[in-house]
Amino acid sequence: MIGIDWGTTSFRAFRIACDGSIRDRRASPRGILNVPDARFGDTLREEIGPWLALGEDRVLLSGMIGSRQGWKEAPYLGCPTAPADIAAALTDIDFDWARVKLVPGLSATDSAGVAEVMRGEETQVFGVPALMTNGGIACLPGTHSKWVRVENGRIASFTTHMTGETYAALRGHTILGRTMRDGPANGAPFEAGVRRSADPGGLLHHIFGVRAQTLVGALAETDAGAYLSGILIGHEIRAAMAGSDGPVVHVIGAPELTQLYATAIAACGGYAERHDGDAAAAGLSLIGEQAAWT
Repeated sequence: MIGIDWGTTSFRAFRIACDGSIRDRRASPRGILNVPDARFGDTLREEIGPWLALGEDRVLLSGMIGSRQGWKEAPYLGCPTAPADIAAALTDIDFDWARVKLVPGLSATDSAGVAEVMRGEETQVFGVPALMTNGGIACLPGTHSKWVRVENGRIASFTTHMTGETYAALRGHTILGRTMRDGPANGAPFEAGVRRSADPGGLLHHIFGVRAQTLVGALAETDAGAYLSGILIGHEIRAAMAGSDGPVVHVIGAPELTQLYATAIAACGGYAERHDGDAAAAGLSLIGEQAAWT
């Protein structure tokens, strides 16, 4: 089987053996926003053509490829949701070279009844055996970070935090960016920002302090970006972990990002177990095993 995590800006494909191991992989920047004229079928064939030529004929797609901006919109599936539920709700895609199916997105509501949605992260959560067996909390950091609660082998609920996008917007389109220069993403300034997120005053007050600290010479311009990142990630983690007593958090994603979050989670009273992006392949394999391919 071929499992594909096809997001907004990136394309990751895994050739998966019957035992769930990864036989081969591909990655490119051909996310859905980088596919001209919505030529998704042509792009898929160009990316995985060699694997199709070797006889692979089952392809499972997840991520934003199933959104309104993607190849075909796959309806959201409500939580709580297990892999078997997703396998029974796949959307078929017309494709001459193989049988192609889309994983549905998930929907839920937060504690106030406000809607939540996600596409793609669910496959990564399902790919962490400890979560599926024992339940717990997963964090998937990124542009729109997800915090997911797993109970009895099902995704029970989740929340979304626009941390990455907010950081990019503040740095690139506000006055904060005028007193920032490139520097390390981690280290003491990042940790100071995480600590600052625990202080009174709230997020909006804290982020203006990034500029004020640089103007008075208390913060180097090369450290300002890391300090801002620490403030934003700290606020995210404290909100997501509120009411939990020193929880273990399974952090899933790219190593450099999961390391930042592990540092911040520890500073906020939790403990992080890190998992790389191959969890997506394991989750897709789990769903694919239970799907009807006829």
